[in-house]
Amino acid sequence: MAARVGSAAALAFFRARLRVAGSPARAAAQRAYLKSDLRFLGATMPQTRTAVAEFCRAHPDLTRADLRAIAEAAYATDSHDLRSAAIGVLERRVALLTGRDLGWLIDLVRRSNSWAYVDWLSLGVIGEVIAQDRPSLRRLPVWARDESFWVRRASLLAQHDTLKAGAGDFALFARLADGMLDEREFFIRKAIGWVLREVSKKRPVLVFRFLREHRERVSRLTLQEGAKYLSPSQRRALGLPA
Repeated sequence: MAARVGSAAALAFFRARLRVAGSPARAAAQRAYLKSDLRFLGATMPQTRTAVAEFCRAHPDLTRADLRAIAEAAYATDSHDLRSAAIGVLERRVALLTGRDLGWLIDLVRRSNSWAYVDWLSLGVIGEVIAQDRPSLRRLPVWARDESFWVRRASLLAQHDTLKAGAGDFALFARLADGMLDEREFFIRKAIGWVLREVSKKRPVLVFRFLREHRERVSRLTLQEGAKYLSPSQRRALGLPA
């Protein structure tokens, strides 16, 4: 049986691995791209995922409490790479999490303050928990009214993967999106369009009807993103080039 690992040892593992993998030039570029005040080691996403996989293989007996402790320890630092690695561990061991962890997970979203962490948490962790605990969908309307636009973005993205696969509750997504159409926040407008775009690949009629119904309120960004894969006739009906 593998030895239990504490959060300090976990962070030490990732710090060592990702420092070797990173580069100062890439760290500076990442920091500028994300407009972040955090410290960066300059590891790539594939390198981070490789380190996460190695860590999880070495510690197959991680518990729910371990996951939460590692994430909390990472978020207590000012390290982009450690936060990313912690989210990677949550994603890789998401089966250990349940609906009762969603309040804590959305608090991580609130503390993330960057799409780089919010989107990963929303799709790879929160979305997976909700997919396995459908009653948890009732939390999304609450999050959609949160004062933090990152939490509101998470409410939209939480169903991204299930909706993309042709499942999920599109009516719920449409209701939440409708309530945010008048927002000027880029990350909200982009999230609505992103989900609509993915849904349109399998269910274009749903997306076309939504955009047509809300044509006068939907932002240009949301419209262009959401209608990207609609048919020429549908795009023309929305006032877009075929």
